[in-house]
Order: sequence, then C-alpha cells, then structure tokens
Amino acid sequence: MQVSSSNLIAHFDLDSFFVSVEFIRDPSLKGKAVIVGGSKERGIVTTCSYEARKFGVHSAMPMATAMRLCPQAIVVKGTYSEYSRYSKWVTQIIASKAPLFEKASIDEFYIDLTGMDKFFNPLQWTIDLRELITNETGLPISFGIARNKMIAKMATNEAKPNGFLQVPLGKEKEFLSALELNKIPGVGEQTNQVLQNNSFKYIRDIHNSTPEKLEKILGKWGVDLWNRVQGTHHSTISPYHESKSISTENTFEENITDVNKLMSEIVRMSEKIAFELRKDEKVAGCVTVKLRYPDFETTSRQTSIAYTNADDEIIPIAKNLFHKLYKKGQPVRLLGVRLSDLTNDAVQANLFENIERKNILYKAIDDVKNRFGSNSVNRASGKSDRGKNNIV
Repeated sequence: MQVSSSNLIAHFDLDSFFVSVEFIRDPSLKGKAVIVGGSKERGIVTTCSYEARKFGVHSAMPMATAMRLCPQAIVVKGTYSEYSRYSKWVTQIIASKAPLFEKASIDEFYIDLTGMDKFFNPLQWTIDLRELITNETGLPISFGIARNKMIAKMATNEAKPNGFLQVPLGKEKEFLSALELNKIPGVGEQTNQVLQNNSFKYIRDIHNSTPEKLEKILGKWGVDLWNRVQGTHHSTISPYHESKSISTENTFEENITDVNKLMSEIVRMSEKIAFELRKDEKVAGCVTVKLRYPDFETTSRQTSIAYTNADDEIIPIAKNLFHKLYKKGQPVRLLGVRLSDLTNDAVQANLFENIERKNILYKAIDDVKNRFGSNSVNRASGKSDRGKNNIV
C-alpha cells in the first residue's frame, strides 16, 4: 500500500476488553474495582477496570502489589474462551463492513479509510461502525482517526474510555505536542526515564530538539523516535486473512484396534503440530480429529477452544474428540489431528497465572527440538510411527 498525504487510518480498541466481557457475564460487577488475573498471592494482573486503575493498578502488575494498592478489588480469574469468542464476533462485524483492515491483537483493529471520502464521510462511517459493534456485542469500544497508524492509536488512547477522536490532516504535530513522551507507543518506562533525565518530558520537547541530540541519548532509536513524532511516521495495513490450519495424519500400515496405541498417536501428533504453531508464533482456536476406517468411511469432529499452542491443553481436547468420534472395537486405518483458526492475536493470554512459567518450559523444549529435530523430545505416551505433516 502506497503511503500518501491523503492516507486515513482508523484504530479501534475494545475498552478494558476482558473486564468488559466479565461485566456482560456478571452485570453486578459494573462500577466496581475489578481485576482480571491469577490468584491474589502469585498471579499477574491481566487487565482491570477503570475503578481499579484509579488506585494505580495496571496490567502486568503482580497481584500481590495490586491488592495492596486496592484491597477492595474483586478478582476474577478470567474466561479466555469467552474473550476469544467476543473477539471473533467483533472481527466478523468489522470484516462485513471494512474492505481492508488489520487485526493487531485480540482487541485492536486498524481500518484503512483512504479514499473513502469520495463516497462517504469517513468519520460518520466509523462512528456508525462503532455503534454497530456496541449494539450487537454490548462491548464499549473507542477509536481514533489520523493519517497513520501510530497517531490513530494515540488518538484512541486519548479518546478512552468509550469515545472517539479525529486528528485532522496537517494537525498531527499540534495534537502530539502536548502529550507526554510515555504516550508514544514503544516508549517504555526505561526509555522515558532516560529522556526525562535529559530534560525531555513532552513530545514538544523532541519537536524543539534535533535528531542528532536524540541519537546521542538513545542511539539509532533516538533518530527513529524523532522522525515518528514529526507526524509523518509511515506504516501500512497488514490485511486480515481467514486463518490457515496445520494438520498431521497417519495412515497405518496395519489397521489398529488398540485404543492405547491410538491415544499414543493422538499425543504424538498433537505435540508435533503444537510445536509447529509455536515456531510460527501462532495460537489455535479450533481442534479437529479425523478418523478413517478400513471401509474408507471417514468422519471428523471439531471444537472451538480458548486460543493456545500448549501441548498439555490441546492433547486432552483431541483425546476427548477421539472418544466421542470412535466406534468402539472398530479398527482404524487413518488418524489425523488438525489445528485451525490460527492467529497471533492472543498475546494477552500470556499474563494469566502459571502461563509465563509454562512458556519458559515450552521454550526450553522447543530449543532442544530446533537443535536436534522435532522428534527429539516427546511424551512417553506419544511414541509412535511418524506421520505426515501438512500446512494448508
């Protein structure tokens, strides 16, 4: 996509998404300090209501710290399958209206409005889409409109909660100048502190400086930062596509009737394709098991799941699907497992209790597999003949 002066981008962000879903599930929580996350003692804050934020609670904070700041908070463990369902719902609504959009995360979307002014009022069109999403799903959603993705996202953040803001073309620097530096996407605590130590607090302070001075302070990142806050940061929409799938199946040399052997194969295949998912930095929202009998009768069964790429979450689901599908006592000619509804938009799931430790474990396992081959580490229950792997 060519970037021109007439580009127009809308950024949508579901407000306190996980909390908003919990409010729909339990309306009595509205207006209260609510934290979604793990246990009070060991968990991490995934997100929290605006009432909790007033006490200094924020995402990724240890739950113990959050409870000290806001002892009256109501802790909700979180229902990630519901968050996935609502995210898909919003995605479907946007896909039905927007010709070109990007799903940036489970609760964020960019829509390319470039050229729309020839046919519609882009602001009114976006307002109407926001109202449609809220009316159909019950979720509050904010948006910003600007000439590029970065400023549109910053406009959204200024419009929250449950509002909208358009930055007129040519007014980008004016909009940015009054904002503090930590409002810039990518400027974290450490970078912000370094800049403050050098007398930079607001974006206008960078406007009044030079790229050379920023480079002395932050290296090459300083030059990039200077360019970005001039309001001309170039970025493109990565078009959203329907998810692909990854599958593996095995046609046995001899038909198998031993259920334990079939279970072992389910484990092995689930491990294999979950490893492929992690290599691609994706997660799956659907599991399918396929069976073929000696008479070539082929059946399959699938179920939607909370987005994951973890073996220990996929394997029991695949086993359960097999048991629901399998005709007891019948020999099996072919067995397959498929993961679909693939996305990389579920990063927030990593903030749930015990997920971080699990990710470290899988990273260690995957490092071994990458070095010595995908079959170098397997569960004892998953040792079987190798099948064929297909990505479609």
